[in-house]
Amino acid sequence: MSPRPSASRRTVLRGAALAPVAGLGLAACSPEGSSAKPAAPTAPVELGPESEVAKGGARLYREHNVVVSRDEKGALKAYSTICTHASCPISKLEGTKLMCFCHGSEFDAMTGEVLAPPATVPLTELEVGSENGRIVASPRN
Repeated sequence: MSPRPSASRRTVLRGAALAPVAGLGLAACSPEGSSAKPAAPTAPVELGPESEVAKGGARLYREHNVVVSRDEKGALKAYSTICTHASCPISKLEGTKLMCFCHGSEFDAMTGEVLAPPATVPLTELEVGSENGRIVASPRN
């Protein structure tokens, strides 16, 4: 049996440089239902003036990973904007459609429902209300 050729220095260094990058890709693409803790509110958080969300509209609060919508009757709804597909923070809202740039999932900001895959699970609904004219969102009990 002939001996296997040894790897060149270049091959070893290239492999060492790519290993951490590959690990980051795997961490970012964790499957739905993974045990990774998404960055959604864990306690009540004040978002802004109630007047920021018009009837029939929605507002994205990126810094808190929350979207708040208001139906035509004036009732508020809030959802975590951590994508249920791979736990990426959603950073784009067009009208009432949320778009995740990680893999292209889309969600309805009024209902939290999935509009386009790969996500199959709706966004997590949050408690939402108004205190002294300010919107406050918190995790559901």
